[in-house]
Amino acid sequence: MQIRLQTFTVHKRFALTISRGTTAQTTNLWVEVEHDGIRGWGEASPFSVGEQPQTTDTIARALQKIAPLLKALSPVERQRIDRLLLEAQLPSAARAALDIALHDWMGKQASLPLWHLWGLDCDRIVPTSVTIGISSPDAAQQRVKDWLGLGTVTAPSQDIQALKLKLGSPAGLAADKAMLQAVRQIVPQIHISVDANGGWGLEAAIEMSDWLANQGVTYIEQPLAKGQEGDLPALYRRSPLPIFVDESCFTSHDIPSLADRVHGINIKLMKSGGLTEALRMIHTARACGLKVMFGCYSDSALLNTAIAQLSPLADYLDLDSHLNLLDDPFTGARFENGRVLPTDKPGLGVTRKADSQP
Repeated sequence: MQIRLQTFTVHKRFALTISRGTTAQTTNLWVEVEHDGIRGWGEASPFSVGEQPQTTDTIARALQKIAPLLKALSPVERQRIDRLLLEAQLPSAARAALDIALHDWMGKQASLPLWHLWGLDCDRIVPTSVTIGISSPDAAQQRVKDWLGLGTVTAPSQDIQALKLKLGSPAGLAADKAMLQAVRQIVPQIHISVDANGGWGLEAAIEMSDWLANQGVTYIEQPLAKGQEGDLPALYRRSPLPIFVDESCFTSHDIPSLADRVHGINIKLMKSGGLTEALRMIHTARACGLKVMFGCYSDSALLNTAIAQLSPLADYLDLDSHLNLLDDPFTGARFENGRVLPTDKPGLGVTRKADSQP
């Protein structure tokens, strides 16, 4: 099989600020696997968690290095391919791009969408949240109005049913509380979850869990920084809200040790290494009695359509990154009644916008 790489840069309609910084644009990698005249597509988006960020250049170099070793193999030889990827110690984002492309190839070869191959029921897909980054109270209110007033084909205002607020502000808990209260003033009934991206210490997280419960928040995501998992049991015992972890959980290997101190995990394709491991994580989490959510980084419609193939298995979804892009080169899952829904097209069901222009 032949592997081709191409970079593309996407720009956010609204820059996103979290506890670790602000992102306005990213350069992602489009990966194409071709075999027997069928082309499977994947994508990698850079991200940074901990001390080893996965940059666009790092991911591209890893894929360029592995491509010659895969040349003699067919996409159906997954056990051999997976062993090669493991031996090469590819970054998780590079593995994910290849894994997604191989799944897309498989679906196209079978002339079926992936969700159909897995026997899933798209009627079970829950609404996705849309994200409000760390900001002042006035700016947070305006961002909610921006989401609710977009009125575009991709995100009609009446479809938005849930918000995720990024807290953990460097300005402290008072700033976090003021931002949430400002949002509640204009959307008193909408479902709100909170993601601190590790921006709180234990005492702050305990205080905020009590306060947020009184504000009608549904759950807290990654309240403590990666590396502070030893403090999670104390928070678990005190928090009236469910606790989900994101940065603390990359693959299925991380889940058993977290099962006694969290209520759920956030699965992202770039962390897991693709759909294969994402499915393994879902089953492991369920076996451990945990809930499951899916999230994204600065992902285009290609990546969010890929994870949407598994969305019938998730309790919560945060797949809004492509809805905030000015120049997404791909079209895939549709946004309808607050839900990101995969199509009936084979494989991922993703097309390039450039290919559809006359």
